[in-house]
Amino acid sequence: MEKKSIEQLQEIASQVRRDCLRMVHAVQSGHPGASLGCTEFFVALYFDQMHHDPAFNMDAKGEDVFFLSNGHISPVFYSVLSRSGYFPTEEMNTFRKINSRLQGHPATHEHLPGIRIASGSLGQGLSVAIGAAQAKKLNQDDHTVYVLMGDGEQEEGQIWEAAMYAAHWKVDNLIATIDLNKQQIDGPTKEIMDLIDLQAKYESFGWEVIHTKNGNDMSSVIAGLEEAKAKSRKGKPVMNLLHTEMGYGVDFMVGTHKWHGIAPSDEQLAEALGQLPETLGDY
Repeated sequence: MEKKSIEQLQEIASQVRRDCLRMVHAVQSGHPGASLGCTEFFVALYFDQMHHDPAFNMDAKGEDVFFLSNGHISPVFYSVLSRSGYFPTEEMNTFRKINSRLQGHPATHEHLPGIRIASGSLGQGLSVAIGAAQAKKLNQDDHTVYVLMGDGEQEEGQIWEAAMYAAHWKVDNLIATIDLNKQQIDGPTKEIMDLIDLQAKYESFGWEVIHTKNGNDMSSVIAGLEEAKAKSRKGKPVMNLLHTEMGYGVDFMVGTHKWHGIAPSDEQLAEALGQLPETLGDY
């Protein structure tokens, strides 16, 4: 894939946000908040950082691989997959519709290119990513496995079993990221279940931990991913704490849990799209 400038990546991010909002609005169902908040991460990963092939082979031999654990943010995942060539952009019109390959949570039985696991049952993605990373080691495949989790997802016990396992077995070709937007479906994480100090927790489990302080700034996100890669393959799995704002890019959605799983009205969609330039052409 041709190397893109920061400006070009920002233009892609604007279009991806438009895609997310239009998909969710069309069926009045879905999760726009964290999709908007994670847009820079997905665009940086798929258009700048990962070595991947839209021709898509399920076993991902000879390429980097990504797993989405918090599968409810499927709109941003589908948009980035489509915009990077995995399937036609027009297929985004089928989001969450009967018999669509673009279900509310990514599914494998529909054979959508780019999707390797069904996700959305929170807490499972880290375990899957660890298995894939170990498989790459066994196959002498010198590529990286990435996984994204939500911060509210850290309340799942399986996360911590997986964290302990990855450090014990030195799964150091794994880069995990937590979307640290401090919100979950019922409110701020601090009020629902305080995460306390995630850096201290993961370090105590034997991980290398970095912070991406501004997860909605493209340059910062790329720098964070490059730092994570530089610290990988040194005996420890790497955790990237990505500080984002839920709903980023739309002024009336930003920073609140209220848009976790709510679709915009016709008027709200028009207002939101007015804040996001159409750069690649709407599907």
